[in-house]
Amino acid sequence: MSDSKKIHPTAIIANSVKLGKDVSIGAYSVLDGNVTIGDGTKLFSHVTISGNTTIGKNCQIFPFASLGFAPQDLKYHGEASSLTIGDNNVIREYVTMNPGTEGGGMETAVGNNCLFMVNAHVAHDCRLGNHVILANNATLAGHVEVGDFSIIGGLAAVHQFVRIGAHAVIGGMSGVEHDVIPFGSVMGERANLAGLNLVGLKRRGFDRDTIHALRGAYKMIFEEEDGTLAARAEKAKAAYGETKAVLDVISFMVDKGSRSLCVPKFNGHGNATQVA
Repeated sequence: MSDSKKIHPTAIIANSVKLGKDVSIGAYSVLDGNVTIGDGTKLFSHVTISGNTTIGKNCQIFPFASLGFAPQDLKYHGEASSLTIGDNNVIREYVTMNPGTEGGGMETAVGNNCLFMVNAHVAHDCRLGNHVILANNATLAGHVEVGDFSIIGGLAAVHQFVRIGAHAVIGGMSGVEHDVIPFGSVMGERANLAGLNLVGLKRRGFDRDTIHALRGAYKMIFEEEDGTLAARAEKAKAAYGETKAVLDVISFMVDKGSRSLCVPKFNGHGNATQVA
């Protein structure tokens, strides 16, 4: 190890582990397998990392985080899948992240500048964008996709294969069973779409014209009663299609995943529907 690495004498690091410059490994941490850690990343005490795990630059990983161990998936049979974590991420105490599986592309991927609060869980084959926040005890089941700048509230649970669009917010203690549109706000024991993430839009610097267009499109798609959801989405596209954010919402709706869409509770179609 070079002098630029700060390794506590009680840490156990396998010869297969690759450490970048200015990496700090705290007391009683254990690293084995094909682990790579980028420059400037700091592991506080009692961190365990295993498997084919790559962690980017300038991350902070707090005590008792467990990264890269076998997925909690009965279909997993030891395939050499991976976990990839980007730069500038903060991973707090007791966070768990699992690698991918053969049934999901073999990789779990986390972007840059994300925050994972205490006891958050990222399951196998999840794909997270940049600037994502998982609050305390938020959990993602397998194959979940989370867009940039999305926030998952404390104690929220996201069903497997659900897609969460960029800039969405999930209320605390919500059970999310259906896809959440970009810029959407959902909440509830069995979560329903509750409107737009207006606070997030303003914090992210979206201009008034964009917010106005999103509100108009949202009302047209989810609050009007005439026609199918798909027809109303086309109507909104015709009315507000010059606004990229609106097109992002409609594209997300048209590009169907395996789960149906999360819609408002008062919608005549129930609490979820397909765009068809």
